[in-house]
Amino acid sequence: MLKYIFKRILLFIPTLFMISLLTFFLSTNVPGDPVEQMLNSNSEMGSSAKAQAAEKAYIDKRKQLGLDLPTFYFSITNSATPKDLYTIPKKFHRENLSKLIEQYGNWKQINAYYLSLKKLEESLGSVTSDSVNADALIAMKSDAQQLYIEPEDKTINLLFKDMLAQLHVADNLKVLEADIVNSSKLYADVTRHATTYKKFIPAIQWYGTKNQYHQWITKFMVGDFGISYQDEKPVKTVIWEAIRWTVLLSIISILLTYLIAIPLGIVSAANKGGIKDQTISTTLFILYSLPSFWVATLLIMFFGGGDFFNFFPSFGVPQATENMSFFTKFTNYVWHLTLPIICYTYGGLAFISRQMRGAMVNSLSQDYVRTARAKGLDEEKVLWKHAIKNSLLPIITLFANVFPLAISGAVALELIFSIPGMGKTAYEALVARNYPVVYTIVMFSAILTLVGYLVADILYAVVDPRISYNKK
Repeated sequence: MLKYIFKRILLFIPTLFMISLLTFFLSTNVPGDPVEQMLNSNSEMGSSAKAQAAEKAYIDKRKQLGLDLPTFYFSITNSATPKDLYTIPKKFHRENLSKLIEQYGNWKQINAYYLSLKKLEESLGSVTSDSVNADALIAMKSDAQQLYIEPEDKTINLLFKDMLAQLHVADNLKVLEADIVNSSKLYADVTRHATTYKKFIPAIQWYGTKNQYHQWITKFMVGDFGISYQDEKPVKTVIWEAIRWTVLLSIISILLTYLIAIPLGIVSAANKGGIKDQTISTTLFILYSLPSFWVATLLIMFFGGGDFFNFFPSFGVPQATENMSFFTKFTNYVWHLTLPIICYTYGGLAFISRQMRGAMVNSLSQDYVRTARAKGLDEEKVLWKHAIKNSLLPIITLFANVFPLAISGAVALELIFSIPGMGKTAYEALVARNYPVVYTIVMFSAILTLVGYLVADILYAVVDPRISYNKK
């Protein structure tokens, strides 16, 4: 058994490696710029001093997040793409430069054009806005921003024409003419000196261990999951604040579900086709068909201070203080968590009890059960001593899914009851594009899924001695 467990744990390594790769590359290719999201930066140009300050803040935050490094240990590109394209700070700028490289393949000219746009941006920021040139200056800054992210030849030329047309509005705008003309000429060089053949020459760029993935996975292994984009808290703090409520509710719900469903399944199997079986099955199927969010709303309306009774709080979690006695804390927890636990629990009763019933019906038809009955054993002993062991195998298979579910939470229920658990945290992180939190939850779910299957395999051998992992 120990040898088998060791082999399974070794298999975790390549599995988790592939999951981490998929998770990481999803996080690096999602829409949006996390740095701009954290800084809440304005895309419009301000004065030259403000633009420089914003640029420095952007670069510093990007370095803090480790986004100033190459993505992976290596990249497979073409000879047209430079090795150090990742050093361009703005994500949208890099994406547009990649599109230009794909169209024209001449990085030298493209880079000169990009640098000219930076100079043009600086010149625009140095022009003083007044009542005469305000509208024209705003339009020119908007055009300049569009040039950073525009790969289409026709649109780029129209933007340059529009900027040149705005120069005649005020005399102090004419100082920008040289920079606009220079950028326009450099873009013309990009289109005139295209080397598209370079796109078809493959190239492998090596970066070593100083890359984003290596930094991310090594920090993850020591418990550093990064920084939340929403409040800049460490992700592990955000996860810890949420996971304790989800785990508490999940453990209580799972225990209640199994403690209730397994006996009900056994009773149904023992009375197959009888009144008890029909009553239990009908009741559980009715419960199973009721949506949890609808039941939660009814419970709040009837028992949470709605139009009827005010037995339980309708939202929130218990708040314990140091001077509370154990009994007071316990009753406070029961008072707050009764309604959520009911909603968490009732849905699983039908599924697990039907699985248990089916397994028990199959076991009760086996020869060894008929032999036990022929020996004169009590029906209770036949059920609980002989038949139940083989019937537990499907339940153990279902139990393997408990581990990831224990941290995933139930989004709808946590939102309805205002429980700050993992489901609510994951939903809010998705809405806010807070990907470090989302992908940390994904990684933990993957790890717990693997652990769950390993525990299930071990329990198979414990329940059924015929299952041995030491034999071929």
